Amino acid sequence: MAKFFDVHPVNPQPRSIAQVVAILRDGGLIAYPTDSCYALGCMMSSHTGADRIRAIRHLDERHHFTIVCADFAQLGQLVHLDNAPFRAIKAATPGPYTFILPATKEVPRRLAHPKKKTIGVRIPDHPLVRALLRELGEPLLSSTLLLPGADEPMTEGWLVKDELDHVVDAVIDAGDCGTEPTTVVDWSEGAPEVVRVGAGDPSRFE
Repeated sequence: MAKFFDVHPVNPQPRSIAQVVAILRDGGLIAYPTDSCYALGCMMSSHTGADRIRAIRHLDERHHFTIVCADFAQLGQLVHLDNAPFRAIKAATPGPYTFILPATKEVPRRLAHPKKKTIGVRIPDHPLVRALLRELGEPLLSSTLLLPGADEPMTEGWLVKDELDHVVDAVIDAGDCGTEPTTVVDWSEGAPEVVRVGAGDPSRFE
């Protein structure tokens, strides 16, 4: 059964954050709220986490995982950024956007798109996620918690626990969570292409 953590939405309890990070460091998979909606997350180094996310969401190897970063410096180590995307992405973060860009060698090959060698990156604007990333000291491999056949991502912590009790190791509830996934901007070909309209205003990239 998944451990359930009820944390404060603005000032997450350090003890709870430390316990969640211990689960992550032990190779665990968590469900956690972000500024867009719930997501599944594990450490990049986890050799089972990505496959567990694929199994829960029925994804194939061409799915773009997202690496959730604490700040722009961390993001810049994971993807190649030219001047134009650098300025535009920095202006839009933190926020509910995911950017697809060519991955650097810091990203394990098994996580990048097999043909394009790209990966999604994002910097959420959410106190809980910031606290988690601070305590963890490295980015999180992540994917929107959108179950097969569902029209919308999950948004309620207790429902997430009820649904995923036996397939994740922890569920974090921090009160109200967004209902829309991130807006996804593919910048891998040198110019921005909005490939999914979500919580972030797409007009700045159109």
